[in-house]
This record gives sequence, structure tokens and C-alpha cells, in this order.
Amino acid sequence: MEWIAAMQQAISYMEEHLLEEINYEDVAKQVHTSSYEFHRAFSFLTGMTANAYIRNRRLSLAGREIVETDAKVTDIALKYGYDTPESFTKAFTRFHGVAPKFAREESAKLVLFNPLVIKITVEGGKSMDYRIVQTEEKKFIAVVRSFSNEIINDEDNHEIPDFWEECNEKNLLGAIYNLRPEGKRDLYGLCSPKKEGEDTFEYGIGLLIDEDTAEFDFAEKEKAGYRIWDVKPGTYVVFDCIGEDGDCIGDTWAKFYKEFLPQMGYEATEETDYEIYFEKGRSGVFCELWIPVKKK
Repeated sequence: MEWIAAMQQAISYMEEHLLEEINYEDVAKQVHTSSYEFHRAFSFLTGMTANAYIRNRRLSLAGREIVETDAKVTDIALKYGYDTPESFTKAFTRFHGVAPKFAREESAKLVLFNPLVIKITVEGGKSMDYRIVQTEEKKFIAVVRSFSNEIINDEDNHEIPDFWEECNEKNLLGAIYNLRPEGKRDLYGLCSPKKEGEDTFEYGIGLLIDEDTAEFDFAEKEKAGYRIWDVKPGTYVVFDCIGEDGDCIGDTWAKFYKEFLPQMGYEATEETDYEIYFEKGRSGVFCELWIPVKKK
């Protein structure tokens, strides 16, 4: 998919239907992709989710109506998708920093949130290092949880970092960590492709199963709460995430959509993507990010 054109098409659709009951899943259908992949691509390209974009645009327009018209606050609230004046007032105040009635009475300064226009500027020089890898079928053993699509690229959400912390504090990986020999105990953060009709994705933390993995009883491990995670053979683009914390992962995803896809003749595929956290890491590299792709 030509993501830049698709995202601009998505923005146009949202602008044309701002006063209707729409969300990111409706928009994804208009650009003919899964809601999961659209949500992820849009959020990394723009720095916000599609739902946040819709909400911000509505509140920006509502602010103009508050100060430029004599319409009732109740009517404006309903027009922009809020069931009650109370929920509208709460959202309006959070966005503009002032309650609707005070905005009108005091002619307060309000927040202007204009429609987005996505532009990609291609400049000379090396912007990012990558490598293309053809992989065989892979198998992992992992602790797996489900998460809402809405948390993708949400700076205020810490559910996945909290999941990692829980695994460390409760030693949830202890029973499988020693299945691998020392020096080959790299940890994988596995992210499932979106399943049609679901508003969640799965994220697993685990280890690779290969010839270096000690034999174990699958049924026993599954009873203990572990999952066997299979990944199909495929083509992956691999990036080093340079930084000291998980923020660099989001930065790398953004570069993937903004720089790699527009220039390199690939498109993302809906297969498992994953991060590799090396037992013996390289200086400055937080993890490796493996993203499934295919030639256009």
C-alpha cells in the first residue's frame, strides 16, 4: 500500500465525516486495510491516533462555534458527538484549557487544531541503516497478553512496559529462560498481526525454540501459562533501535513509515513483527526491530 497517499485519503474521509459517528475502524475500511495496520501506520506517521485526530478536530471546531455563535452548549455538544453536556464540558476543558461557558463569556484564547496534511521530504544522505533478511519458520515459547489497539503509540499508556516489568519482578520467564544455553538467551517481544473483527492484538515475551533449546514438555509448559508462538517464513527488514529506552522503538517505527516505505519499494505485511533484546547487547542499541515486508 502507498501509505502516504492512503493516510491523506484517510484524513480527507475523516474531515468529510467529522459530524458522523466514525472511528479508526471505519476509516481503515476506506483505505482498504486492516484496522490494526491502519491504526499503527497513522499513529506513527502523525504522532497521534486516528481517534485522537477526530476528537481534536471536533473540539477545535466546537470552540469556534462557542465563541462565534449563540448556539446552546447542549446543541454544540450533541453536534460534535457528545451524549451529555457534562462529557462535552470535560473534554472541551481538557483540550482548550477553559470551560465552554467561560470561553464564551471571557472571549478566551482557544486551541486551533487544523486538518493534517502529510508530506514526505526526501533529502540526500543516509537517513537510516537497515538490512533485509529472508527467514525460515520460527517457533517461540512465550508469556502472552492481549492489549487494546488504542494503546499503540500512546505516550500516556505503559501497559507493555508494565508487562515487561511484571515478567521481571515475578520471574515469569524463569521456567523457560534456562532452556537456552548461556549466551543465547535473547528475549523476543512478539507482536501479533491483527485478527479480523477484533480490537485487540497479542504481545508475547519469550525465547526462541531451535536446536539450541533444551527439550521440554509442551503440554506441561502450556499448563504453566506459556504459549507456543509460530512465525511463518518471510521477508523482514531489520533496524537497530538506537537509544536508552523504549521510546526509540516508536521512533524507528515512525522512520519505517516515513522514510523506508516511501523510498524502498516495499510494503508492510500482516505477519508477526518482533523486537530482539540481546543477552549480550551492542553499545547504544536498545533492541533490534524486525518488521515483515514484501516487494510491491
